[in-house]
Amino acid sequence: MVKPHAARKVRRFYQFIELHQEQYAVKTMCRLLNVTRSGYYAWLKEPISSRAQEDARLLRLIRASFVASHGIYGAPRVFLDLREAGETCSKHRVARLMRINGIRAAYGYGARRNSATKPSALIPNSLQRNFTVSKPNTAWVTDITYIRTWQGWLYLAVVMDLFSRKIVGWSTRPTIARELVLDAIMMAVRRRRPKQTLIHSDQGSQYGSDDWRRFCKTNGLEPSMSRRGNCWDTQSRMALNDRPSLTRAGIGRRALALTCRLRSGVPRALPGRASVT
Repeated sequence: MVKPHAARKVRRFYQFIELHQEQYAVKTMCRLLNVTRSGYYAWLKEPISSRAQEDARLLRLIRASFVASHGIYGAPRVFLDLREAGETCSKHRVARLMRINGIRAAYGYGARRNSATKPSALIPNSLQRNFTVSKPNTAWVTDITYIRTWQGWLYLAVVMDLFSRKIVGWSTRPTIARELVLDAIMMAVRRRRPKQTLIHSDQGSQYGSDDWRRFCKTNGLEPSMSRRGNCWDTQSRMALNDRPSLTRAGIGRRALALTCRLRSGVPRALPGRASVT
């Protein structure tokens, strides 16, 4: 197998021979440059090799996938996109083309990690991991997750009843603003009409906002929060950290369609289904 840099070197020799064939004999130049005359004459008929033409075609597909991801896809994810489109190229070839052409994924900022596990200063942990309740609307848990799409991140907030393990409210938005959780809890309240129901969450800023506390007070909900850095009270009960299940349910790979079509697939993928009231 001819290495790419060796092939480029041979092409430069052919170009030199073509430029000086009026001054020197082709046979002599091929001998001195250690290239074959048959290869030179074949290059004259087809200056761009089939390999180079294929690389140019793949590069166009790579750029299309990279642009569609808003610059966040690296070589492994671009390679998976090409494979899904029916291409048979290797991952190393995709990485080489991206490296040569300066296509690099954008990296996010590192998240600041808190090592302390102090209780919430705003809302106490009233649930205390008591995940077994005897009747509906006694205790709910809520959390936020995200789904990667070709149009960017789609954030999903859900509310689950601990008695039935059913999703009673959910909401999706392209941003993680407090309206995301307020829409989800509003759906749950309209469906269940709770009275003195415990609503447990982590210490996300959305759940610590004044709007969240006012809504809970107005609608007969008692807020509860885990201690800082401990999100398992909500995530372990709701299985929202299993984002691949949402993708397998037909959400992630249908993201080329409009966002409203994507959102219509969310309820079918949620644990316990969101259609149960």
